[in-house]
Amino acid sequence: MPDSSALLAFGLISLGMVLTPGPNMIYLISRSICQGRTAGLISLSGVALGFLVYLVCAALGITALLMAVPHAYDVLRFAGAAYLLYLAWQALRPGGRSPFQLRTLDHDSPRRLFGMGLFTALLNPKIAVMYLSLLPQFIQPHGHGSVMVQSVVLGLVQIATSVSINALIVLAAGSIATFLAGRPRWQTVQRGLMGTVLGALAVRMLVDARR
Repeated sequence: MPDSSALLAFGLISLGMVLTPGPNMIYLISRSICQGRTAGLISLSGVALGFLVYLVCAALGITALLMAVPHAYDVLRFAGAAYLLYLAWQALRPGGRSPFQLRTLDHDSPRRLFGMGLFTALLNPKIAVMYLSLLPQFIQPHGHGSVMVQSVVLGLVQIATSVSINALIVLAAGSIATFLAGRPRWQTVQRGLMGTVLGALAVRMLVDARR
């Protein structure tokens, strides 16, 4: 087992990452506003499974293999960047709406909500990079048990942190949307900021050298 200082440090890093806007957060906010908190929480369970898939891959060494195959990594990276650009366009296009803006959409089934949450998480290659680059820094190969067990424990800390914070965001999304509903100027600023952030993330994802 990792010691308490390693767990705390990794937990703080995980907290900083989950508070950074990204496709998972945007999808969960949009779904929660469109279809309610229950739908947002179901979608969050799909996102959590995506994290778990990456964790298992990292623990078994499959993620390292993915990073070693340029074409496999690039396919995932380009797909994720394209999805970010789509979300950015939805925010910035003329007549576009803020992710927090109240609106009516057709309700998806729980199975589809779960699948879309999973799809959103799996299309984020930075999650794979995080597990591959951060986990080894907190693993102590001598005197703290199996490296695989340590990897799994640290990964579960990240998943627990991410799920907890995103659950709070899902539960508060409606209140934030109500606040913005009577303040159209705030909606415009928020929409522009979110679209710019998503677009910048997409561009950075495309131009970053493979690590």
